[in-house]
Amino acid sequence: MNPSFSKLMAEATRLTRAGSLRAATDAIRKALGGAHTASPQPEVSAAGHASDVIDVPAREVPDRPADTAPATSPTPRAGQFIAGSHTDANGTRAYKLYIPPGDSGQPLPLVVMLHGCTQDPDDFAAGTGMNDAALERGFYVLYPAQNQHANAQRCWNWFKHNHQGRGRGEPALLAGMTREVMAQHAIDPQRVYVAGLSAGGAMAAILGDAYPDLYAAIGVHSGLATGSANDLPSAFAAMQGGASGTAPAHTPPTIVFHGDADSTVHPANGQHVIAAMARKATAQAERARSENGREYTRQTFRDGTGHVVAEHWAVHGAGHAWSGGSARGSYTDAQGPDATDEMLRFFFANTLHAPR
Repeated sequence: MNPSFSKLMAEATRLTRAGSLRAATDAIRKALGGAHTASPQPEVSAAGHASDVIDVPAREVPDRPADTAPATSPTPRAGQFIAGSHTDANGTRAYKLYIPPGDSGQPLPLVVMLHGCTQDPDDFAAGTGMNDAALERGFYVLYPAQNQHANAQRCWNWFKHNHQGRGRGEPALLAGMTREVMAQHAIDPQRVYVAGLSAGGAMAAILGDAYPDLYAAIGVHSGLATGSANDLPSAFAAMQGGASGTAPAHTPPTIVFHGDADSTVHPANGQHVIAAMARKATAQAERARSENGREYTRQTFRDGTGHVVAEHWAVHGAGHAWSGGSARGSYTDAQGPDATDEMLRFFFANTLHAPR
């Protein structure tokens, strides 16, 4: 990372903690100005007015070590990994779709995967290993792609008020993309799930809260709760210290992964994602060590009928990276418990119309 960029970001952090949000914002904008990122075009609303364009001012996670292999497009042993695009009144976004091989004659589940800042679908697929899991278990995987016209760092705009609810902005666009893919392929509408990392995790939380009739369960890795910020200063404050967000009326079952050494998105944000459900459920905790080496604490929350409504995985010593991921992709931690396997286990235990 550029030294001057890091210095300005450190100063922004100091100013935020001191309560000087205006000065912190100025430091952030100076950092962006020297980061050599593409200048985003203003988003235009349906009424033709330019909306506020606010970019998260940093890479979502530290640069990957020099000895890590660069991300490459995954090459599934079978099946297809195709490119596509979705357009509606809320805009246009490209995507990649993994299609499992063969024809089972039965509709299959769909997992929507939302990448973090500076990532893209190929990188995210490689790092999480989700396509390999889809090949083995038989399901589709949809990877929407953010573009630099919408956000210079390719972050999903989770921190903007006009991208936090049903029927507008990026949540509506992503829900529309999900429905379009469902209509084109043999997908079980009762088994559609969404997960994401960092900015993608924050957007996954928003999608679950906004569209509980579409997504049967959600996975939030190193992300933030819906409504935890509504502009750049509050986004930066939430990332540094945690923010409770808004309590939705209906939230699908949720699994959260967060490293307790995460210096990019404060670990308290993981607890805030499931706070509403946790208050209404009975909790059970266990501490163990993953086969890969890291210890973790897993909290399981059950409702009055004994159904698991939430899980929270605190990965001890882990930073801002996909737990148990592959070095083929960026921002992964191979030592942690396998977030991909655990999220899939949690997802497939839930359907939209499962008895509670």
